Amino acid sequence: MTVTDSWPMVDSSTTAKQTANHLRKLVEGSKDVFETEESNLPVINMSIGDPTIFGNFKTHPLVLEATIEQFQSYKYNGYNNSTGLTSARAAIAKEYSEPEHSVNFTQNDVFVTCGCSGAVEISISSLCSPGDNILIPKPGFPLYKSCAESRGVAYKQYNLLPSEGWKVDLNNLESLIDNRTKAILVNNPSNPCGSNWDKQHIQEILDICDRHKIPLISDEIYNGLIFSGETFFSAASISKRVPILTLGGLAKRYMMPGWRVGWITVHDPLHVMTTVKEGITELCGLLLGPSAPIQAAIPKIFEGTFNAEYTKQNCDQLEANANAIFQGISTIRGLTPILPRGAMYLMVLVDPSLFDQHLSSGIEIFKNLMHEEHVQILPGEAFDFMNSFRIVITPPKDKLVEAISRINTFCNRHYI
Repeated sequence: MTVTDSWPMVDSSTTAKQTANHLRKLVEGSKDVFETEESNLPVINMSIGDPTIFGNFKTHPLVLEATIEQFQSYKYNGYNNSTGLTSARAAIAKEYSEPEHSVNFTQNDVFVTCGCSGAVEISISSLCSPGDNILIPKPGFPLYKSCAESRGVAYKQYNLLPSEGWKVDLNNLESLIDNRTKAILVNNPSNPCGSNWDKQHIQEILDICDRHKIPLISDEIYNGLIFSGETFFSAASISKRVPILTLGGLAKRYMMPGWRVGWITVHDPLHVMTTVKEGITELCGLLLGPSAPIQAAIPKIFEGTFNAEYTKQNCDQLEANANAIFQGISTIRGLTPILPRGAMYLMVLVDPSLFDQHLSSGIEIFKNLMHEEHVQILPGEAFDFMNSFRIVITPPKDKLVEAISRINTFCNRHYI
């Protein structure tokens, strides 16, 4: 062996090279650029789905108390079961069971993960091998394709239809299925669309899964965050045959995304997921789950009598914000907002023929709106949907009014 004074460049792994959080790179890259600019306009951030940024959406004090109690007990400072604390898994199973629909989870059907992002990664990894493919929504949350790419799994994007409240184009979805398709992933209520599907539409998706014997991954992290007149249906509550991995977590419902507690529940009406559950168990062993004291607080959090009132208060505020944004954007020529039915987002369609090159694409809108008016939105390209952008509806009312005014000024500046 020859010893030299110089080292060759150390190469990263294939997995690392295939891994990229496209959304984070886009937002954090722009932050570095614009923080150096001098401006009298403070930035209004309507790009990241973090409801805690402005302080108007707060974690309930009783959630904090339940968690502090567990930290102070000194009972949960050690390692715990890699799939989650037994008490937490049992509480999640109870909370999300729907006996009236023959959904009766046990703790053995629940796997606690490091945030819902961890649930996405483990669910895809448990069903798909390199060379397989998964079907994901377009527009859709970019982490889905990031997790697939990281594991050497191909993804195909099925279309959502804005003219139909962002329902799935069912013919397009079914046309994408081949013999290497191992899962269909849906997100309801949706990021970025803010949609909430009716029971019939979910059944239509399940019928496709059943015909082709393909499991469903249902990202339901926004479960509970729906607006007046809407009813939420979990995919598991409807499925009598199709196995479903449902993804959830504390992040959105309790306004605490930084706490990083998510989970997977396995609905297996025909008992065909035994090997998959074993695989999920092994994958959970790689990270050993999120904070044990926070997991330990879950039973008390779910039992809290504050839940219904707290959730309604948050939904009412989100809906009021959504309506204000919708009404304001609707008055701006060339922009067409799609009224959301839940979650924390509103998508805006853009007619580029009415604007100069500064609004020729979502990316140009993203860059130039931030540069000129210091309003940060996300371009549709982040969700693989051209001529659009996403607005987060969580800022306080005064921030929303100011943001809409700046967007109007920006558009007026760039009409042809």
